[in-house]
Amino acid sequence: MLIVSILFIVYLLAVNFYAFMLVKNLKDKDDGGEESKGYDSKLAFAGLLGGAIAVYVCMLIYKYKQTNVLLMLLLPLLSVLHVFLCAVLLRYGIVYARI
Repeated sequence: MLIVSILFIVYLLAVNFYAFMLVKNLKDKDDGGEESKGYDSKLAFAGLLGGAIAVYVCMLIYKYKQTNVLLMLLLPLLSVLHVFLCAVLLRYGIVYARI
């Protein structure tokens, strides 16, 4: 049970770190003059994996793609869903694993 909890926490930290670095690198590319079209799907996928809070906060901090309505609506919804799922998993013993 402890191993599952540790793996879950490490997974969430890794996904959020990846999401943070993704937004930072895309912002640096955008400032460098390179066009970053087509990266909305990468941001949405990182949010879907569990990094929605990190992507949304970094987008607000770096002021990156704030005019994209899809991301500005999808990421808060995914954040609420992830927080709810984490609360349910922690409440019921992470995937009902009771030994």
